Amino acid sequence: MTSSATSSAGEAPHTPVRVLLCDDHAVVRAGLLALLSSAHGIEVIAEAGDGEEAVALAAALRPDVVLMDLQLGSGIDGIEATRRITARAREAAGAGVTPAGSTGPIPHVLVLTTYDTDADITRAIDAGATGYLLKAERPEELFAAIRAAAAGRSTLSGPVAHRVLAQMRSPRPTLTDRELDILGQLARGLSNREIARALFISEATVKTHLGRIYDKLSVDTRAGAVSVAKEQRLLP
Repeated sequence: MTSSATSSAGEAPHTPVRVLLCDDHAVVRAGLLALLSSAHGIEVIAEAGDGEEAVALAAALRPDVVLMDLQLGSGIDGIEATRRITARAREAAGAGVTPAGSTGPIPHVLVLTTYDTDADITRAIDAGATGYLLKAERPEELFAAIRAAAAGRSTLSGPVAHRVLAQMRSPRPTLTDRELDILGQLARGLSNREIARALFISEATVKTHLGRIYDKLSVDTRAGAVSVAKEQRLLP
């Protein structure tokens, strides 16, 4: 982990951006740690291998930025972890709580992932992510995005920004989180009963949601819903 950086002679000491890494692959975390250790003014203070650990460490350490992967294997995913972290930050801000060593009601979450579907981007932003970066970005772009996130500024990878603009310019069906969940199960070929069991809801509720999904996508079959969802990149 990097040590605190100081500015050039005659200038005030520079406080590094404190980063928490969250990725379920140890090799990826090790690579990010080595990369970020080479960046001026960025300090990795902890690592998390799953969403629950990230939420706990974010609450305990209050980093400036949580670098969050989306797919985290078992347990909660990066979307839910982001939602919990940002919710706690808002609660702390509302209560006027500033933990020791923290400069305010932080942290900010910067998503770093290989996934760029519309559904993933929308859900991450809705969950409170400050930025959305793809792992294919150059190191300099990652460093800049981390510093921007620490300052509360949004950063999007080029392809992600294009997708967001495309969504804004062309009307697309807006599905709720539950409808997206059901659509994802539908794409796996699950029956209504299997979807109900997987999501802990009744079959009647599944049928109701499917009717709404069909209406929003202008289809009347399960195959049609999956086809349109793939065309419009709605599936996570």
